[in-house]
Amino acid sequence: MTQKEFNFNIYNTEFYGRYWQGAATKAVIVLAHGMGEHSNRYIHVAQKLTENDFSVVAFDHFGHGKTKGKRGHNPSFEAVLESISKTIDKAKELYPNQPVFLYGHSMGGNAVINYTLRKKQQLKGVIATSPFLKLAFQPPKIKLAAGKILQKIAPSITLGNELNVNHISRDQTEVDKYINDPLVHDKISPNFSLTFIETGKWAIENANKLQTPMYLLHGTDDKIIDYKGTQEFANNTEFATLKLYNGGYHELHNDLCKEEMLQDVVNWLNSKI
Repeated sequence: MTQKEFNFNIYNTEFYGRYWQGAATKAVIVLAHGMGEHSNRYIHVAQKLTENDFSVVAFDHFGHGKTKGKRGHNPSFEAVLESISKTIDKAKELYPNQPVFLYGHSMGGNAVINYTLRKKQQLKGVIATSPFLKLAFQPPKIKLAAGKILQKIAPSITLGNELNVNHISRDQTEVDKYINDPLVHDKISPNFSLTFIETGKWAIENANKLQTPMYLLHGTDDKIIDYKGTQEFANNTEFATLKLYNGGYHELHNDLCKEEMLQDVVNWLNSKI
C-alpha cells in the first residue's frame, strides 16, 4: 500500500488530503473522519481496503488534522458538504471510470448521509459507521442555549466537546493512542455541534428520499452517538442495510469487533460492484 498527499482550497482554507493505493483498484472509497480526529487514524482501515483492491481517498475536515484554520470550526454545513464534493472530484481524477463509494464515521457519517440525500451524485454506495444522527447523551441545556446565541453573534467561538474519551473503544490501547495523538482535539464551534444535531434529525426525517445503497454500522453500547437514531434512519428507507454490533463502542474500527466490522465492510462493497 502506497500513500500520497494532496491539497485543495475552498473558503480561503487549504485542505489536506491523502490517498492510499493498492496493487489494483476496482473501486475508490472517499473517507470522511469524525469529530476532533483526522484521516491518519484510518491507516489500518485503508490497509484492509487496499488489500481487497479498493483505493482510499481521505481528507481532514475544516478545523481538523492538517487542514488549515481554527480548530473545531467550519464556515457552514454547506461548506462541509462542498469539501466532500472536492474530495470526490479528486478521487475521480485519480481513478477515472472507477465506481465511487463514500465512507464516513460519526460526524463524517452525518456528512456523507446528508451529502447523499441533498446533492445530485452518482455514488455506487455509502457506508456510515456510528453516524452522528442522534446523541447518546443530553448536552447541558444552558450550553445549548448559549450555543444558539453564539452561533449568531460569534459563530467561530469554540468550546469543549463534552466527549468522554473512554467511550470511544473497549480497547484501552486505542483510548491511550487517542489521548496521546497530537492532532486530536476537543474543540467544537456551534457550526459543528448545533448544526450537526439539526442535520442529523433532518436526515432521519428525510431518509425516505434515499436512492443510493447505504450500509449502516453501529455498536449497541455506543455512549456517544445513539444507535437507535441510526436504527430509526434505516427503518425509514428501503435502501439502507443496518448491522448492529452487540456491545460495540463508538469507534467500531478501533473496537474489539474491528476485524469482523472491517470484513463486513469489504463484503458489502464487493456485493455492490
